[in-house]
Amino acid sequence: MKQRFSSLDVKVIAHELSSSLVSLRLSNIYDLSSKILLFKFAKPDNKKQLLIDSGFRCHLTEFTRTTAASPSIFVQKLRKILKTRRVTAVSQIGTDRIIEFQFSDGLYRIYLEFFAGGNVILTDNELKILTLLRHVPEGEGQEPQRPGLAYSLENRQNYGGVPPLTKDRLRDALQTIIEKNAASATTAKKIKKKPGDELRKGLAITINELPPILLDHAMRATSFDSTVQPAAVRDDEALFDHLLRSLEAGRSLVSEITSSDMCKGYIFAKTRPGAEQPPDESAQSPNQPRKGLLYDDFHPFLPRQLAEDPAYTVLEFDSFGKTVDEFFSSIEGQKLESRLTEKEAAARRKLEAAKADQEKRIEGLKAVQTLNVRKASAIEANVERVQEAMDAVNGLIAQGMDWENIGKLIDRERRLNNPVATIISLPLKLHENTITVLLGEAEEEEDDEAYETDSSEDSDSGFGGSVTSSMKNQDKRLVVDINLGISPYGNAREYYEERKVAAVKEQKTKQQSEIALKSASQKIEAELRKGLKQEKPVLQPIRRQMWFEKFVWFLSTDGYLVLGGKDAQQNELLYRRYLKKGDIYVHADLHGAASIIIKNNPSTPDAPIPPSTLSQAGSLAVCSSSAWDSKASMSAWWVTTDQVSKAAPAGEFLPTGSFMVRGKKNFLPASQLVMGFALMFKISEESKAKHVKHRLYDTPVRAEAISEAPAAATSTELTDTTTTKEDEIPAESDSEGSVAEEDDSKPRENPLQSSGGNGGETEHLDTIEEAEPSEQMDQLTISEEAADSQTPESNQDPEQDEQAVEDDAATEADTIPASDVNQTSSSTPEPSTQHKKKGQQPKRGQRAKAKKIAAKYKDQDEEDRAAIEALIGSAAGRQRAEAEAKAKAEREAALEAARERRRAQHQRQQRETAEHEEVRKLMLDEGIETLDPDEVANLSPLDALVGTPLPGDEILEVVALCAPYSALGRCKYKVKLQPGTQKKGKAVKEILEGWKAASNKKGVIDEKSLDKERMWPREVELIKAMKPEDSINTVPMKSLKVMSSGGASGSGGGGGGQGKGKGGGKGGKKK
Repeated sequence: MKQRFSSLDVKVIAHELSSSLVSLRLSNIYDLSSKILLFKFAKPDNKKQLLIDSGFRCHLTEFTRTTAASPSIFVQKLRKILKTRRVTAVSQIGTDRIIEFQFSDGLYRIYLEFFAGGNVILTDNELKILTLLRHVPEGEGQEPQRPGLAYSLENRQNYGGVPPLTKDRLRDALQTIIEKNAASATTAKKIKKKPGDELRKGLAITINELPPILLDHAMRATSFDSTVQPAAVRDDEALFDHLLRSLEAGRSLVSEITSSDMCKGYIFAKTRPGAEQPPDESAQSPNQPRKGLLYDDFHPFLPRQLAEDPAYTVLEFDSFGKTVDEFFSSIEGQKLESRLTEKEAAARRKLEAAKADQEKRIEGLKAVQTLNVRKASAIEANVERVQEAMDAVNGLIAQGMDWENIGKLIDRERRLNNPVATIISLPLKLHENTITVLLGEAEEEEDDEAYETDSSEDSDSGFGGSVTSSMKNQDKRLVVDINLGISPYGNAREYYEERKVAAVKEQKTKQQSEIALKSASQKIEAELRKGLKQEKPVLQPIRRQMWFEKFVWFLSTDGYLVLGGKDAQQNELLYRRYLKKGDIYVHADLHGAASIIIKNNPSTPDAPIPPSTLSQAGSLAVCSSSAWDSKASMSAWWVTTDQVSKAAPAGEFLPTGSFMVRGKKNFLPASQLVMGFALMFKISEESKAKHVKHRLYDTPVRAEAISEAPAAATSTELTDTTTTKEDEIPAESDSEGSVAEEDDSKPRENPLQSSGGNGGETEHLDTIEEAEPSEQMDQLTISEEAADSQTPESNQDPEQDEQAVEDDAATEADTIPASDVNQTSSSTPEPSTQHKKKGQQPKRGQRAKAKKIAAKYKDQDEEDRAAIEALIGSAAGRQRAEAEAKAKAEREAALEAARERRRAQHQRQQRETAEHEEVRKLMLDEGIETLDPDEVANLSPLDALVGTPLPGDEILEVVALCAPYSALGRCKYKVKLQPGTQKKGKAVKEILEGWKAASNKKGVIDEKSLDKERMWPREVELIKAMKPEDSINTVPMKSLKVMSSGGASGSGGGGGGQGKGKGGGKGGKKK
């Protein structure tokens, strides 16, 4: 069986990885074992997993594997250096079995070695080793490898390029082969080679760009005899040219294999011993594991020597990476499955041994009872003989005869055919006051005469017949111990008493055995679960998430897709990409409430949304808010698509995840705080026809119903009838709270414009509300004069300005700027210094002193004054003051530039928002979709998701979701959730463990998959493959309590019903 890559395999896999991984970022690295690593690469909507088995293989995998609990030191170093870096190149080093990964344009490199013990080496751009998986000491033909040394590439095979295939090179290669064979023939040690194999093996070493399997294929394809001796090829020009053509054909095959991005792969398998017949290749998918086959070899081309072998079954794959993944994953999965099966079989053997031990004890007690009854019956049937034997032995004892002499006497009398002595068995147990007698049972005594007659007729002599009959009688007789102190009937009564004691003991043993078996079964199951947890689970294919699974989602009872954002970024994404014409926006005026949208049928966007769907979407909005933790039942509201926009009034700015809602809000009834965790199953296309959906996606809506949509949608809802004019409230979903709590009728002040009366501002808001988007964009243009009038004065604290600049650089979206607080102070001019000096009289003596100074320095010019000041040091203070003034001016200029950038950023964002809103309005009016082709193709995979599969359905995947409990009526596996103190991670884990434990109960699984109320084998297989960490993010609440479970005969994950998380049961004490 092939276990590691050849040089051709390395070349092909490096070529495929180059087209698959380049431009992807390394998201994380994991340990699978001491020599197996898992690299995860990702970019939006494209995730890859690279499996590296040091020294053996390297390929992308489609199967999930269990990672180590904590990373090794080597993986920690790799994470520290390479995490989030982009792959820029993947290539093979020459024709050697080494793959090079370059990150960040060669800033860091990883070398994977697939020869000898293998290695994974991380270097910098100068090939200096930073860390490596295995330290290599210096040896013959091997340079040392350890951190700090340089990784050498010059001595790698064909590192400078593959030399051209010429006649001189081939002739030199043949000469080298001949000399090496001659040298090996003269040495004492003989190398075992197949006859006629010298040429092929020698060429694989000298023409090293072609592996041996490819050389053999090329020789067979060109009809070249590979058994020819190298000397004959060198001497024969025709054979030489023929061999050269074969090698050129092999090199052209390599070029052909790597000509496309993906190369085909072939697996060669043998039939498994014990299989009845080879599987039908046409009936099986090419990318599914084959049952009844043992994988033996794989290649990126179809070798003739293997294709022509009838013992092999050839399996073809679309890419070589899938071929390698299928080959090794199948072998790995078989090993894991065999280990798990062995553990389960060992547990069953232990349980069966315990049952057999208890049954053996009970059978022993039953046998004792039967034997005692037979002994008592035999004594009663032979009372006279027993009495005679007792009298004879008691008489001899009464005469004072020695016990040994009594035994000798009985033995002598038995030889003389004394009837009394023949029933006594030696040795005697006179020290226990008992003797052993041989008694026939009652029904056998009646047949004694028949035995004697048959023996006389079948034997030639009477002696032989008597011996045969006596042996038969002796074999049939019972060995019975007789107490010499009591009568024969007393001995029979004692045997009956022993039988009663054994019967009572049997009943007690049965009762205790049931308890013991139950205890042993529980203990063995606990040991099995512990052992299975330590073992790695069976490999399962990686499930590709559907586009809506990145959000909080569920399918309503009417079949509508409901989406909710997990954070502000997802709320923004829902609005910009998925809120289309005819959809409904649902929200709640609560802290932390998510933005919910209900996707309507794209073909009938004006169709009304049923009230039940609106109520369920409102429940999700309320349960995802702070009302869940406070256990307060609140109401949500809904509006149509055209009432939601991102365009804020002039001068205001909406942060990420916040929107403006214009018009009347339709309030829903108060929602119950009851959620549910459930499973849905994805079925095949052929199984969809069995499921009749009540989904509006498939039902046409009449035009008459469209005009009645608002009235029908709001007939059962609580509406605010006291509002006489339209509200204009920003609906915020981020953690900073909602602006909806402010007064609706009071418009917000615009600090970027001059303050006026309230009436003027109201007219401005109405203009924005009624104007076209193009006019709105013109109104959002802000004049430089208005901006300059609102600029803070330069007399602010420079430290505060610097802090404002830092805050402005740290945030991408700024909130609405506050009103200028310095207008009042700046509007009152301060009296100037000159005005103060004019009104102030000089002090006494100052005028005369000034005259003396003027007379003293009247002949001194500016140069002299500067020289004198520099001499006495008085210029330092003036220079310092000038430097401080200059630095202050620079800081003020930087602050002004930062304020200008902030104003420009706000204006740019407002222009972009206005343009987006204008385009969005036009697209909503025209009904144009802006989704990607992949999203459009996968927009409605909802028909493939069912809560309860029907008999005959082909179940492909299982999907976990969290939704209002009222929307999970059709789900087979569901659990009710309410507010509590248990962490959601622990709760989800307990739910899944409960379903897995329920599958081990007797009678729960329907092997035929017909009973919808019981668990099916395929469902159990998918549930056991689920990981809690993959399902935790579907729950939007942080803490909860598991109330009840449903489905699968009422068994589920109700283990968390008490809600005892870490520190649970002590109440929610507020700090």
